[in-house]
Amino acid sequence: MHPLAILSAATGKLAHYAVSGVVGALIIKNLPAAKPAARKALISGLAGGIVASRWLAEATEEARLKAGDMLAEARSSLGEEVPPPSAVKVENHDHGHEH
Repeated sequence: MHPLAILSAATGKLAHYAVSGVVGALIIKNLPAAKPAARKALISGLAGGIVASRWLAEATEEARLKAGDMLAEARSSLGEEVPPPSAVKVENHDHGHEH
């Protein structure tokens, strides 16, 4: 996998966990004392965070796919055979059947 794709995936996961952690800490600390309006605002913020994390995951996947396309194009311009996207090289692949 291309390093840029790995970096973008890691950044997406890190942002997701950071937002989830901060929001979770705020909920645990403040939810029992929250007034209905504050609770509604907090719920809306959580919903916005969920939507944002989904958008970030989609953008990360799109960046990974574009990086893979560019890498495949570069390999083909060098005359190399481009492996299919799902090709995974596994050493000692033995789990009870033959390929």
